[in-house]
Amino acid sequence: MALNHWLSLVGICLLGAISPGPSLAVVLKSTLNGGVAKGYASAIAHGLGVALYGLLTVTGLAVLITRSPELFLGIQVLGAGYLIYLGMQSLRSTGHSEQQQEHFPNSQNAALEGFLVSFLNPKLAVFMLALFSQFLLPEFGLFEKSIMVATVGITDACWYCLIVSLVSRKSLMGKLQRSAQRIDRMFGVVLILLAFTVLYRAIGEM
Repeated sequence: MALNHWLSLVGICLLGAISPGPSLAVVLKSTLNGGVAKGYASAIAHGLGVALYGLLTVTGLAVLITRSPELFLGIQVLGAGYLIYLGMQSLRSTGHSEQQQEHFPNSQNAALEGFLVSFLNPKLAVFMLALFSQFLLPEFGLFEKSIMVATVGITDACWYCLIVSLVSRKSLMGKLQRSAQRIDRMFGVVLILLAFTVLYRAIGEM
């Protein structure tokens, strides 16, 4: 892959990652509730979820998802259900930071949330198809395809790691943690509204 093509791919992936949505809310929630470790775990796992969709695309499985209305609808409904679950968890939040624990925070749940919020987003399949169709050439072998998959995943993870780094600065983190419960509940409302928007669009397309 030519360098200019690769740089174009990075730029488009970055623009896609910057777009606000449930992914940003989940990464921020993990950082505020669990600290930097959970924030980074959520960010990296989200990048892995994006990379997996990139892998599905280059192997042709994403075509099956977009061409099967039933499967696509099922993923949309599953994704909306997961957003509602995350939203309800946020609404029930007490706002207590897990950073008060003496031991290292458990990053497993944050990583799972970060991964699922990306993997259960069927729009990623459409985005990857539209994106890769501009860069994936018939003569590309395993090396070029691997570069493309790694690029989308690493770009996404790096962006959200940057977000975690900025949010976790002590001066800003203290102010945010004092309002953690209010912020959590705001995120909960946003996630639930997003979920019902997804369901509304899915039902409208039936």
